[in-house]
Amino acid sequence: MQHEPAPPTIGYLIADLTRLFGRVFDRRAAHLGLTRAQWRALKRIHEQQGLSQVELADQMDMEPIAVGRVVDRLQKAGFVERRADPDDRRRWRLYLRPQAMQVMGDIAEVSATLRAEALEGLPADEIEAMLRALLHLRENLIRLDRDSRAGQPSSQRY
Repeated sequence: MQHEPAPPTIGYLIADLTRLFGRVFDRRAAHLGLTRAQWRALKRIHEQQGLSQVELADQMDMEPIAVGRVVDRLQKAGFVERRADPDDRRRWRLYLRPQAMQVMGDIAEVSATLRAEALEGLPADEIEAMLRALLHLRENLIRLDRDSRAGQPSSQRY
């Protein structure tokens, strides 16, 4: 007896879309010579100049030591500059160097093309509704994450 497959859950579908977007993007951006972690880091730093490595690690959902290695490679390539935090000498703040702006433009172009192709055939009102729903979902999850962190002992928070 065959069973009808269950419709995908929202979490599974989002994870699958993320995986597929990443895979296609990686192929299209391969000519830039950056790993997925590197272009994600550049994008985050571009959006928030002066971000600390710990904040970047949290936003990328990676361990700080792994993000440190990513930033090392970006710094060696001339894309990122580390500056000491004026309030805490143990902390580094991250800034894009001028050389990064060309690659950021290339990344934006690949992203825009992929987004347009992925959304092809969807009416504008459905795209807007989907974005509103996803933003609402994100806000709920941010609140749930914050609430669950508040309940942890401070030694378990990072």
